[in-house]
Amino acid sequence: MDIIISSVGLMVSVPVVAVLSCIIKVQSPGPVIYSQERIGFMRRPFRLFKLRSMIVDAEPDGPVLAVAGDRRITPIGRFMRKYHLDEIPNLWNVLKGDMSIVGPRPERQYYIERIIKLAPHYTLVHQVRPGLTSWGMVKYGYACDVAGMIERMKYDIQYLRNMSLSFDLRVIYHTLFTVIRGEGK
Repeated sequence: MDIIISSVGLMVSVPVVAVLSCIIKVQSPGPVIYSQERIGFMRRPFRLFKLRSMIVDAEPDGPVLAVAGDRRITPIGRFMRKYHLDEIPNLWNVLKGDMSIVGPRPERQYYIERIIKLAPHYTLVHQVRPGLTSWGMVKYGYACDVAGMIERMKYDIQYLRNMSLSFDLRVIYHTLFTVIRGEGK
């Protein structure tokens, strides 16, 4: 299912990515695609790909989560984030096998270390491939701090306990409505 959905998604999204890429280049110098190391299945690091929604060198002093009204986000980046369009290249990660369509959100090692200090059971999320979408993202959304990541993790643990094709389809269904309504950050 992951291979079929990601392949079709990549093919269908080519025109959208082409238009967004042109706008990104016009609005902000730097690369169109942004990559960042995330931790995935069995705690293996992988490169996550996204359309760049922030200025280049948005984190000069180390990792910083985006917040409402974040000045680092470009105008087209704000639009892409609202509709999750910046995550289209994640489909490549799914096709490569780094991610699945549904699974816990992959985080950076920097934040994982902070989460584990407060919630050691967070390590359970690494027993499955991280997802393009997750029950945590559907029910909680983006987190702007470690406390929010821990709160969102409760939904990801609920997903792990109840993993099934029907649950995955439920997450995908809710994700589609989240995207259509523009409820991204």
